[in-house]
Amino acid sequence: MKKRYLLPFVLLGITSCQKDFLNQQDPNAVSVGSYFKTENDVLLAVNGLYQALRSGSSIGESSTLYSEERSDNTGRDDNQSNAGEPFQFNDFSILASNSYLKTHWSTMYDGIARCNTLLSNIDKVTFADPALKQRYIAEAKFVRALLYFHMVRKFGDIPLSTVEITTKEQANELAFRQKESVVYQQIVTDLSDALTSNLPDQQGQYAVGRASKAAINALLGQVYLTMGATLAGNANENFLKAEQHLTAAYGMRTFGKLNEIPYADVFDVTKKNTCKELIFQVQYLQGDQNYSSSIARNNQARGETINSQFTSTGIGGNVKRDLVKDYEDNDIRKAFSIKFAASTQVNDWFITKFRDNSNNAGKQGFGGNDWILIRYADVMLLLAETKMRLGKDAEAIVLLDEVRERAGLPSYAVSKANNTYNTKYPTLKDAILHERRVELAFENHRWFDLIRNYNAQELVTYFRKKEQADYGNAKISNISAKDRYYPIPFDEYKLNPEKMYQNQGY
Repeated sequence: MKKRYLLPFVLLGITSCQKDFLNQQDPNAVSVGSYFKTENDVLLAVNGLYQALRSGSSIGESSTLYSEERSDNTGRDDNQSNAGEPFQFNDFSILASNSYLKTHWSTMYDGIARCNTLLSNIDKVTFADPALKQRYIAEAKFVRALLYFHMVRKFGDIPLSTVEITTKEQANELAFRQKESVVYQQIVTDLSDALTSNLPDQQGQYAVGRASKAAINALLGQVYLTMGATLAGNANENFLKAEQHLTAAYGMRTFGKLNEIPYADVFDVTKKNTCKELIFQVQYLQGDQNYSSSIARNNQARGETINSQFTSTGIGGNVKRDLVKDYEDNDIRKAFSIKFAASTQVNDWFITKFRDNSNNAGKQGFGGNDWILIRYADVMLLLAETKMRLGKDAEAIVLLDEVRERAGLPSYAVSKANNTYNTKYPTLKDAILHERRVELAFENHRWFDLIRNYNAQELVTYFRKKEQADYGNAKISNISAKDRYYPIPFDEYKLNPEKMYQNQGY
């Protein structure tokens, strides 16, 4: 039986096992070598790639621990017992031995391994329509690029593999950290290849929750923007390519102005398959105990019913007061996204952005919320940032104003005349970062926005300017330059301290 190895996580377990034990075959299992026979086999494998995105240990709806909770938007205040390890992320006290970090690493590489397995075996199947084969290849490369993009931004240099790993020896050879620039180049290659397929412009023209050319262009544009902002050399060239692909994604929209789509509609469960702003989302099934969304019920505070019919006994999704204060007066996004829970056992703000209090979700809160990974307001603000970096401020402001208009806010020019706004956001860069913060709050963009716009030392300066009272129990003073990256999980590092070297400061 042909085995598939993760890179490099499972090697630790492999090295301590008996060879004979490893060579035993499960009589009920289907081996990879004998699986890929028909077009439907490939389709099921492609579906498995998207299923890998649903996990909260990868990039699904409950993966906020690995991104949003690292930022200044939210984060756990409970630092006791089982909450101690999650608390480390926002407290800037994370240890290489953190079991949540280890799980995230292995789950992400499992998703990547699924992509590699499909791409390594798809040629075994004869397709009646070669274009369908290319479409499946494009989807696999899109998902692989998406997962690697999340990993390289969090960890920096990481192991890189684009082939199915079938032996321990092969895994050992590939278990070393490659430079960020090398990983980024593979991400660019995958996404560029995916654009050559016959995928439609919008997911709705194929299937909601699957890749489209708008999604590929949007991701590729963000990749180029991140490369230009964080990697040495070729910054202007990368920004020009970012502009090209983000403009292409924006040009594929099927609406005119953003204010044609009410902000609440973006998160309306009944409109998740028809909302024109959504570019790519991870799907969940309303009412189903196993495949439903729990984001509405999990964010709901005790005594509240706005999110779900589920009766909450907790404090809901934690919101930093630092974020609460960043909303401008009359911003409609504030009233929709957060609410103050007056219960004496809460007495704090909680997240209301994700809601499903329908009868179909029921009192168990088996919601139908999809987890939105890419939408047009995100693309527009990324494009505004790109144009700003290229010195095209006027074009950037047009995009910024369109997002602000939907939120019920005055234009950038009018707002700049307001002393409070101008003091808080003295530059166009500050204004765009602010707009992304309040527009995309709790959608797992904030940490990536910060590390794209601030280098390690600037990040420390940014956080230490904050008021501790607005930040909760997590200590701002803990942050140092090392926190730009996560540590490599200790089990990975100890496999080969030379090839899997630890990030500085851990």
